[in-house]
Amino acid sequence: MLEFLSWLEGSALAGFLRGLGIWTYGLLNLGHILGIASLFGAVLLLDLRLIGSWSSIPATQLIRPCVPVAAAGFLLAALSGLMMVTFNASEYHGNPFFYLKFPLIVAGLINVAVIQRLTAWRRAAQGQPLVSADRRVLAVFGAVSLLLWTGVIACGRMIGYW
Repeated sequence: MLEFLSWLEGSALAGFLRGLGIWTYGLLNLGHILGIASLFGAVLLLDLRLIGSWSSIPATQLIRPCVPVAAAGFLLAALSGLMMVTFNASEYHGNPFFYLKFPLIVAGLINVAVIQRLTAWRRAAQGQPLVSADRRVLAVFGAVSLLLWTGVIACGRMIGYW
């Protein structure tokens, strides 16, 4: 892994980004924070609804705006995060939070992919009535999602303190 991180730090992308000036890392960090805020804000609202909060609001009314906001936030966070890593990639070697963050992201994305294929999700997204089994399944996936994305954020914050 150290070889890959060293390669990334010496890549053309890293050189290009460093050459943009002193403000580049700070602006990338700002983009990363805005992406995380968009992703997690949308995920939090949607997952709390799936768990059972705000049951008077149809799930479809949260799904429509939250899913694209979460997707855009993820893309911004992922792209800015990758660019930030290139600045000092080799320094992350051996940091357990760095190595834990990425499997959690993958697990979060798998959770999204699975839930969107569920009949319960399709019914909720289309505004159809849910049966009690649907509510339980969606609540489990919502709770798992909250745990995974909270873990991603916690690991991201802890990377800098290792």
